[in-house]
Amino acid sequence: MPFSVYKRKEGEEQPYWPLGPLKIRLPFIHFKLEKAEFIQALFLFVVSLAMIPLLEKYLGLPYEVALAYVIICGIGFMLPSLLGVPFVPGWITPAIPVVVLFLAQFEPGPEAIQALVALQLLVTAIFFILGVTRLGSVLVNIVPNSLKAGILMGAGIAAIMGEIQTGGRLMETPVSIIIGATFCAYMLFSLSFKNLRLKSKLINALSNYGIVPGIVLAMVIGWIIKEYPLPEIEIGITTPAFTEMWYYLPFTVGFPAPEVFLMAIPTAIIAYIIAFGDIVVGNTLLRSAATQRPDEFIDISIDRIHLVTGLRNLLHSFFAPYPGLAGPIFTAVTATVAERYKYGRKAMDSIYSGAGTFWIAGFLALFILPLVTLFKPVLPIGLSLTLIITGYLCISVGMEQVNKSTERGVAGIMAIVLAMHGAAYGLATGIILYLIIERPRLLKRQKNVSSNKDIN
Repeated sequence: MPFSVYKRKEGEEQPYWPLGPLKIRLPFIHFKLEKAEFIQALFLFVVSLAMIPLLEKYLGLPYEVALAYVIICGIGFMLPSLLGVPFVPGWITPAIPVVVLFLAQFEPGPEAIQALVALQLLVTAIFFILGVTRLGSVLVNIVPNSLKAGILMGAGIAAIMGEIQTGGRLMETPVSIIIGATFCAYMLFSLSFKNLRLKSKLINALSNYGIVPGIVLAMVIGWIIKEYPLPEIEIGITTPAFTEMWYYLPFTVGFPAPEVFLMAIPTAIIAYIIAFGDIVVGNTLLRSAATQRPDEFIDISIDRIHLVTGLRNLLHSFFAPYPGLAGPIFTAVTATVAERYKYGRKAMDSIYSGAGTFWIAGFLALFILPLVTLFKPVLPIGLSLTLIITGYLCISVGMEQVNKSTERGVAGIMAIVLAMHGAAYGLATGIILYLIIERPRLLKRQKNVSSNKDIN
């Protein structure tokens, strides 16, 4: 791939143009494109298309309008690396089941679109306010461990329940999704697969593509056994329905009423708590990688991450309200980029060149009509596998947050209520149980009762 105009000196930060709290970096000027991430994105962009089934079902969008929404999301995906954030961005994926429970209260169409606009504007406000005031870490640190665990476990249970319940995608097309999910879980979490990676360069290279091999396997099986129709591949350039999209935006359907904003507050709080946990994970990944790359100083500003994530949610609020919301990190890809970054400057010139390349390539792939039409019939598979793996991770990480029997009990009951009845009832249940079970004194400040372990 071409080199960039600016060159980084040994041990310094990658060149940029300052813009207030942001740091502008443009491809070919401040960073070059990386071949490995470019190729990887041509496969993994299918994950971004997996949002289309939710847009169709819960917002009532036609396919072409949903595709236009995905294009807007693609623009948002490119912003972080261009504005000084070294993560590969994604959705707030663990929050999707909670968002879906919230949207299920509204009729698909204008009513649901207004509800999602209200939610996304609240998420925008939270990120902007906490980014400007630098209170983000303070807010999350005061949330008890049992509530953090209940939120994560509840989101995980809701994700898996949505797939395995009667009428869910797994029950409708069980063979392809079960085989695909099993293969993904084996590659991502199995101890025996980790041993195989150490013995085989081919297996190790395959593992760098995350859930893509499992998605491809599930798609092929789905086509072979006719659980999904074969694609009708078209040649040309994708033409999303941007003109028609106007009729599905708040400027046309109307902005939400105050009571809708009130209904969305619990879901917005849960989404932020999950997103902050993702920031902690991303910070850990890159700090670890940076220890092996003294040739580049990486500026990981939590405040800048908040501001850019808020900006992306603002973009969605007005031009593509999104059930996935805009999250700070696509964890699986960021981990893959960070791992390759460790091999030195010859492997990856800068963390920004790797992170920036991925969604630039992913955005271009959205306009390659043969690729888009190839995956169109099997988009539910991509969404199902994403949610199932996310559910597993949420439950696993949630359980790590609690060490005491009282915490586990509060977290478990809160998780079940949240998964069954949504964010408002889940949060209320968790807070009440925490107050009456975990605190030794209801009306006085608690000291040294629960651990201060953060979300991982």
